[in-house]
Amino acid sequence: MDVVAIMEALAEQGVTVLFKADAERMAERRKPWTLVVTGAPLRDDILVRTDAASVEQCLKACLPRLREMGLSVPD
Repeated sequence: MDVVAIMEALAEQGVTVLFKADAERMAERRKPWTLVVTGAPLRDDILVRTDAASVEQCLKACLPRLREMGLSVPD
């Protein structure tokens, strides 16, 4: 999974993509990664967000929803 290509494809469609690694949650062995997707192309200015154990898990949780919302996302 090419994370940079996915982020660039979304940004080109007017979407802002943010990945966050939380040191506190990592130290506590909780889901340290957060993915937040926002922007005008999302219906009613919806925020798509997930917390997961890895970047890949964040993407697996969010990409299907973004595709359902009409965004084009590479595999």
